[in-house]
Amino acid sequence: MDRSERYASSEEILEEVRNKQAYICDMDGVIYHGNRLLPGVREFVEWVQKEGKRYVFLTNSSERSPMELKLKMRRLGMEIDADHFYTSALATAGFLASQVPHGTVYVIGEAGLINALYEAGYSMNDINPDYVVVGESKTYNYETVIRAVSLVRNGARLIGTNPDATGPSEEGIVPATGSLILPIARTAGVEPYFIGKPNPVMMRQALKRLESKREETAIIGDRMDTDILSGIESGIDPVLVLSGVSDMDTITRFAYRPRLVLDSVGTLVPNHKNMEQGE
Repeated sequence: MDRSERYASSEEILEEVRNKQAYICDMDGVIYHGNRLLPGVREFVEWVQKEGKRYVFLTNSSERSPMELKLKMRRLGMEIDADHFYTSALATAGFLASQVPHGTVYVIGEAGLINALYEAGYSMNDINPDYVVVGESKTYNYETVIRAVSLVRNGARLIGTNPDATGPSEEGIVPATGSLILPIARTAGVEPYFIGKPNPVMMRQALKRLESKREETAIIGDRMDTDILSGIESGIDPVLVLSGVSDMDTITRFAYRPRLVLDSVGTLVPNHKNMEQGE
């Protein structure tokens, strides 16, 4: 295949993705970096709203609630309703409620996770809970690890809100849920079950929230091991953007490929200048 044929193929795929009726869009590295809105995001949101497309901003982080994310976007100069945000905390709470309605849980995590579990009908229990749930936490310490290990060894099921080993912060890369849960899992001798991307459970819940079929939807993200893999395993067209942690060399290290590679979400907007496209 020569370059002209390859480029034409990419243009056709780009047009196909533009014609999707719904988008599942990652946040950090796609919408913002820390407290900086990324180029093209404002145009992308205005375009999907004008076209009447459905969209949800989805994050593997369990720290913030949808209202907190709405307020963060407001600080970045954009007004987006809270119901357009979906987190691994909400996905975890929904999954647990479907498995053991009105159960109990011991939580290592922040307010976004705790509130989601309360709203799903769960109560806190540090004696004999149904589940031990671990998310990103600023209060993670040796004492909470010991308590969690004891509860898991006594029969509680171990759940991680997401499998990410690291995450971004204003100070740089920090341990995320996948790393924080590891001492508990190894000491208790169990394998945790992770709810967030790339688990198709989270994708199915996002589709239900969008009231969209997978064929009508694309997932847009900057990570091959979560966003792109989520799309592939869920049958949703995956689009990689180069505005976050991945570049073109990153793709070659994986056995699977995105459907489309773009500079940013802004490239989806017709007549927006784009630099890199690929199948």
